Amino acid sequence: MYRLFVLAALLVLIYYLVRRTFRKLGQNDLMTNSKEGKKSGKQMIQDPVCRVFVPREHAVSETIGGQTYFFCSRDCAIAFQKQLSA
Repeated sequence: MYRLFVLAALLVLIYYLVRRTFRKLGQNDLMTNSKEGKKSGKQMIQDPVCRVFVPREHAVSETIGGQTYFFCSRDCAIAFQKQLSA
């Protein structure tokens, strides 16, 4: 009878240890993915003309007056240049 209780206690202990290990691995993967996401350019950029958020890797970049701006389209870049020149 005692063997059954000891076996049950060991199974519960193993369950919690395995569960804790998998949770830690999952958290490490999430942290790694978020760090890689920032490095790979998956950051969202806001267009200064139409205020739309665009992934940085898909944004149109223009250097105007020594500063780099990001736009959702070429039309917004042209409109921004017209606003600056007016």
